[in-house]
Amino acid sequence: MTSLNVALIGYQFMGRAHSNAWRQVGRFFDTGYTPVLKVVCGRNSAEVEKAANQLGWEEHATRWEDVVARPDIDIVDICTPGDSHLPIALAAAAAKKVVLCEKPLANTVAEAEQMLAAVERAGVLNMLCHNYRRCPAVALAKEIIDEGQLGTLRHFRGSYLQDWIVDPQFPRVWRLEKARAGSGALGDIGSHSLDLARYLVGDIAEVSGFLHTFVKERPLPSGDGTGPVDVDDAAYAHLRFENGALGSVEASRFATGRKNYNTFEINGSKGSVRFDLERMNELELYIEDGKNSGFRTILATDAKHPYVAAWWPPGHILGYEHSFTHTVADLLAAVKTQAPPSPSFADGVANQRVLDAIERSSESRRWEPVSSSPARGNDRR
Repeated sequence: MTSLNVALIGYQFMGRAHSNAWRQVGRFFDTGYTPVLKVVCGRNSAEVEKAANQLGWEEHATRWEDVVARPDIDIVDICTPGDSHLPIALAAAAAKKVVLCEKPLANTVAEAEQMLAAVERAGVLNMLCHNYRRCPAVALAKEIIDEGQLGTLRHFRGSYLQDWIVDPQFPRVWRLEKARAGSGALGDIGSHSLDLARYLVGDIAEVSGFLHTFVKERPLPSGDGTGPVDVDDAAYAHLRFENGALGSVEASRFATGRKNYNTFEINGSKGSVRFDLERMNELELYIEDGKNSGFRTILATDAKHPYVAAWWPPGHILGYEHSFTHTVADLLAAVKTQAPPSPSFADGVANQRVLDAIERSSESRRWEPVSSSPARGNDRR
């Protein structure tokens, strides 16, 4: 079996999730490749060495430029804050590496378009990590929709709620700085809801949205005074899809009591589906048959359900971390077949354009069109 050397850039929350995925994927999925956790990279030498030892990487480094240029690296996995996605991806594409990048793809539409152009110009496989597509229940919802069981799609309601910055004394970490994160709740968690909307319903034509920041000044992590918060704490948007469906998305990091409440409901002319990440093994389904008037709950843990055959017997539930394992399994499958993986950087550009339209709408207080310039190679499989 052929080995593929992986370089991980970034080692904190997402780096830990990706490390686990790379470590586990070959033990449960027959991908044709053995991923080698070759090197993890971070700015703090002591901390990245500790991460390498804990997470199972052979080497550690502090300069991503050196790591990406190494001839023995096959895949570059980007798990850094958004302000560094662009230069790392450009360098990885130029070095002819397969590129996996955390969401959102970039901090601006212009940056995302540069990244897409770079991977297309280099002819390298590229993938954006929207891992929630790969929860078995969500993938099952996609199958049900594609089979036409819901009929004509009419409504999408997405909500992603957390509460980790409710305390006004919580420090101004990088996710609260626009220069580093690009946006607040909108890009951090709202981008997931928007990706699911595009994946399950279709492309979005126009939006009406608004953003709000509740706490505009926070203590600096260094303890040396306070600094301004210039990103949104909450974001709302109404959506009009190109296929005529209507939608709404709500994202907040101020929803007291909500830890990682990622839900959606889709209503069609023949039925509906509903998903809640905090009950991620379940999919609620209603099919209009003239007899039943309520939803039924499908426990998406049978071998016939997407991804599940690789894991445990029915009823033995999966967790958050499995969605990342499924992501890298699909990326490795794409490497084997040379078929473009999904979501790709093209999807990232399309999603970035929706984020941009919501920000523009919040400023103009009007409906704003999503850029009509197509993201090349867009694929919502």
